Amino acid sequence: MTTTTWVIIAVVAVLIIALLAFVVRSASNRRHRVQADRIREDVHERSERLEKREAIAAETEARARAAQAEADVKAAEAARLQERAAGHREHVDSSREELNSQRERADALDPRVKPADKHGDDATDDGAVRVERTHTTNETR
Repeated sequence: MTTTTWVIIAVVAVLIIALLAFVVRSASNRRHRVQADRIREDVHERSERLEKREAIAAETEARARAAQAEADVKAAEAARLQERAAGHREHVDSSREELNSQRERADALDPRVKPADKHGDDATDDGAVRVERTHTTNETR
């Protein structure tokens, strides 16, 4: 074999090796593209699930804020009602004291109430004072 033949064989061998390298590299690139596409598809699916979960979280947060606002309104209403009840209670207590004072004054002025009855107060279950009075009616006089 001549030198030219060996050169041609060497060139053909280099071309075959280059072609094989190109084919191997193309196959490797194709596998990497397929793998990258799978990863992108997985990321897309997970991203959609994440967005749905984020929407649920935002909705739940909104409900929580609304519930808190409602609770604040209820607490303010409760405080207002307690203040109003305290005002009524103060009025009732002062009115009761005034009525008791007027009742004692009437008992002191009324000759039909015996002096023993004026000081013989009995406490009732509700804390009010009951004074036993002896009244004479017009029929017994």
